[in-house]
This record gives sequence, structure tokens and C-alpha cells, in this order.
Amino acid sequence: MIETRALTPSMGVVVADGADLLDEALISQCVEALKWRGVLLVRGAHLDDERQLAFSRVLGEIVTFRGSGIFEVSLDPSVNPAAEYLKGTFHWHLDGMTDDTPIKATVLTARHVAMLGGGTEFASTYAAYENLPETDREFCENLRVVHSFEAAQRLLYPEPTEKQLAAWRTQGSHEAPLVWKRRDGRRSLVIGATADHIVGIEPADSRALLDRLLTWSTQDRFRYTHDWQIGDLVMWDNTGILHRALPYDPSSERNLHRTTIVGDEVLV
Repeated sequence: MIETRALTPSMGVVVADGADLLDEALISQCVEALKWRGVLLVRGAHLDDERQLAFSRVLGEIVTFRGSGIFEVSLDPSVNPAAEYLKGTFHWHLDGMTDDTPIKATVLTARHVAMLGGGTEFASTYAAYENLPETDREFCENLRVVHSFEAAQRLLYPEPTEKQLAAWRTQGSHEAPLVWKRRDGRRSLVIGATADHIVGIEPADSRALLDRLLTWSTQDRFRYTHDWQIGDLVMWDNTGILHRALPYDPSSERNLHRTTIVGDEVLV
């Protein structure tokens, strides 16, 4: 059994330095940690792309981006053509919420880190839901929320041009339950930057509720902030763990390599 310890009381597991991430027994532990603790950290993993892909494939099918399973998280457009889009990751979000089946999990490894800033924050919407006052849980129980790419982009560009709006709206939207009743019996909140509005509620009241739930879910007791070191590996359950990047200088060499695991639980 590999030595582990909790990151925080409510979430996360740290795996002992130097662990062999392709060891079958450890992979089994990682899967359990992902399910019940949400975030897994291995300091000093130092996986190259080949080993990161091998580790990720054990967890499930990998999403490809421009023909590659590795997505470079960098604000340098010469490194990543989607650098402008990545500025949206400074806001709390869950990935793939405009799809019927959201992303299952994400694996990040650190190749270069920023001198200042550039950490990644995580917040558990499982723990947030479990600790909501009973009256709030009952109120949210059967509400539905519409997610859109436009909602997330408006946080960056509150006064968009017609061209921007047209481009954003090609991505479509997705209506989902506010409370995700999981097949394993757990429940989590489906919120974040893509949450545009709650169906059947006045716009002002809808926005106020979504903002209040996000503030509740990201309070200190449900949150973990990771300060990257070169070689770190962090994996998280994208379906119930909000995340965001902390601001850093775009001219820094911060570069994280990401692999993304295809989802297997429909959100309808």
C-alpha cells in the first residue's frame, strides 16, 4: 500500500514522492482517491508526455486536441493557439458543462512554473452541497440551470461585439439539473462560469442564487490552493471539483501539460 495523506479535511489526497504511477496497485488507489477525495497530488512525479499519456489511458479514453492527447496550458500564443481562450480559466468552472456528458477527470503536470502567481485552486461541490442548510438543499433540489460558452466569455468581455457574440453562440448551450444526483448516490452542485441562468426564475433572482451558491462552494473549508513545483502531477474529478487558475504574468514561461479523460456519466 502506497503512503498517502489528506490535502484538507474535505478533499484531496497526497501520494508519497517518487511513487511509480504506472504501478497497477497505485493506479487502483488513484482511482479510489479521485472518486472519494476529488483531487490527487503527486509531488515530483516528473512524467514525460509518453508516461503521462500511459497513466491517463488507464483511467479512460483521452480527449484529443489538434490530433494530440497533450494540451499545453500556456498563455503564449506561439505555444498554444488557444491562449486567449485560456484567460477564462481564471474564473471558477467545471469543464464540458455544455455537453450531455461532461469531462470525467483532468491530469496536469508542471513543466515550467510562474515566479509569481499561477497556482490552481480547487473547490468541492460535493462538500458544498452536503453542508448546505436543509432549506437551501430543498429549494435547489429540482431546479435546472442553462450552461453556455457565452456566459463564461462574458466574464472576460462584458460588452462583447456582434462578432464575438456570433462566435460564442455557435457553441450552443445545455440545460442541466442544478443538483447532480449521481449514480453512486452522492450529490453535487453544477455551477461555475458557464452557469448562465436558472430556468423559471426571474433573471435577477437567478443570478443572485448562482452567485450565492458559488460563494458558498468556494469558501476556505471546501477549497484547496495548489502552488505548483516543476514535476508535480495533479489529477481531479472534473464533475464535482470546481477549479480556476490564479493570475500570472502572460510573459512567464508557465507551462502545464494537460490530459483530459472522456466522461462516462450523462448530465441530464
